[in-house]
Amino acid sequence: MKTSITPFLLLKLLVVGILLLLMSLPSSAQIKVCNDTKNLVGVAVGYRNQGRWITEGWWRIPSNLCESVIEGDLTSRYYYLYSEDAVTNQKWDGPILMCISSRQFKINGLQDCYARGYEKIGFFEVDTGDQTFWRVRLTDRINLNRKK
Repeated sequence: MKTSITPFLLLKLLVVGILLLLMSLPSSAQIKVCNDTKNLVGVAVGYRNQGRWITEGWWRIPSNLCESVIEGDLTSRYYYLYSEDAVTNQKWDGPILMCISSRQFKINGLQDCYARGYEKIGFFEVDTGDQTFWRVRLTDRINLNRKK
């Protein structure tokens, strides 16, 4: 018995082939921050671009959602994040001091934050290991020193 390929079968094979090809392509470069807490969080990011320090924010990320804070080519291995819980005021911070503002901002440089009308706050470092996609998860902290 001889089998022939019908135009419909050929179309199905073509569609499956295209889908497999698209699935194998790398996704766009980005850093995503996921809010695994119960409350809205605000996120600021710091990074170097062409030898200059830049900080920008705020991304408002609702509970149990993720948001891209850097899209496109990752120009550095290290990025810096600062985040605050809008309800509990819990902070995800670190020792790297950078300029921020209470309003939406994009700030060039780390020097003279106060003189330029900004605040200074500590960011934590994220080592992407030169990956093209990186995800950071913000979770509720558990106080292990609390009394029972």
